[in-house]
Amino acid sequence: MTRENPARVAVISGVRTPFVKAGTRFKNHSALDLGVHAVKGLLQTTEISPAAVDELVYGTVIVNPEIPNLAREVVFNTPLPKETKAHTVSNNCITGIHAITAISDSIARGHTAIGIAGGTESMSNPPILFRKDFARILLDATNAKTMGARIGIFSKVRPGHFKPQAPAIAEPSTGLSMGEHTELMVKEWQIPRAAQDEIAYRSHQNAHKATEDGRLASEIFPLDGLDRDLLIRPDTTLEKLAALRPVFDRSSAGTLTAGNSSPLTDGASAVLLMSEERAKQEGRTPLAFIKDFEYAAIDPSDGLLMAPCVAVPRLLRRTGIKLSEIDIVEVHEAFGGQVACNQKAWKDGWKEQAIGEIDPVRLNPLGSSIAVGHPFAATGARIVTTLANELKRRGARYGLVSICAAGAMAAAMLLENAGD
Repeated sequence: MTRENPARVAVISGVRTPFVKAGTRFKNHSALDLGVHAVKGLLQTTEISPAAVDELVYGTVIVNPEIPNLAREVVFNTPLPKETKAHTVSNNCITGIHAITAISDSIARGHTAIGIAGGTESMSNPPILFRKDFARILLDATNAKTMGARIGIFSKVRPGHFKPQAPAIAEPSTGLSMGEHTELMVKEWQIPRAAQDEIAYRSHQNAHKATEDGRLASEIFPLDGLDRDLLIRPDTTLEKLAALRPVFDRSSAGTLTAGNSSPLTDGASAVLLMSEERAKQEGRTPLAFIKDFEYAAIDPSDGLLMAPCVAVPRLLRRTGIKLSEIDIVEVHEAFGGQVACNQKAWKDGWKEQAIGEIDPVRLNPLGSSIAVGHPFAATGARIVTTLANELKRRGARYGLVSICAAGAMAAAMLLENAGD
């Protein structure tokens, strides 16, 4: 297999846990627990022989330092053979897409025939850190040669040292959270509060409909008796959303609220990928093929979550496909404001040529992260699973994935119906 003759990569199936608000139903499950459950669910529902899986690439964003290669631990805790290659990836909200493209590249180059990709996040159980000066005291005390020296070092400890510090959801380079950055974006792009609330409202309505008719439920491998996402609010209204107070800019100019922002979420997902040839040998009908993908990065000062406005146009230009030809567009909803900013930039052109407007009917028809939830590393595989299934159900030709990420990065992926 060569780069000039790559294998087509088929999306065979995808499975995930239910997504729930952090600190609730899954608070006693670690990220590893959730990831193991998703991968076991994929193996069980597809009835794939674990021995047939060549490689696992799995991701997490809130890294547990005690488990630096979480993917390998997933192998050890599932029916996958111990000989299964596995490595962990981490790149904020595009972590799951990185896992998928790593397997895709491996398949395209003939190194792998069958692979599993995905990601997991337990926002309920982030690693607890302490102040740097307290950590230094503990390390110095550990290395002290005598008891007297240890006592002398510990005498520096003050009550404030015992206050734990959970990982901050903020940019190390800027000190601002993603929500604060998005407030800057919506002001620059002149996105009104009502437009952001409308995106959130549609997300909940679409996700509720897709849950009730079984489309989203078909992706879920139940856990602890739960077989649906718990963040979807079918009773929300535009009036209720409009009544919520801003949380990132609390002044009268603030527009981002808990209602039009994605929530902190626990959950995991996994996708089964195969070469087209191996899928035929296995007698499996793919949901879709990965046609192409693109990553992009910009200066955070240009808009932390605006990199999709570079990644998507570049992907469409390289493939020669117009936005108007895309049947389903799945845009990750970090915030309603981010989605609106991205859409405006795609329409008007920004850093890349304009690509046009997205028909609202084609945008996130099963809801997205505001309603379903956003376990950082699990979102990529969740979206690819949803899109591949919906392409298959509709007999639609093309589906587009757009995911923004902290660090001013983004991923875009184009799926093609396996029937074409």
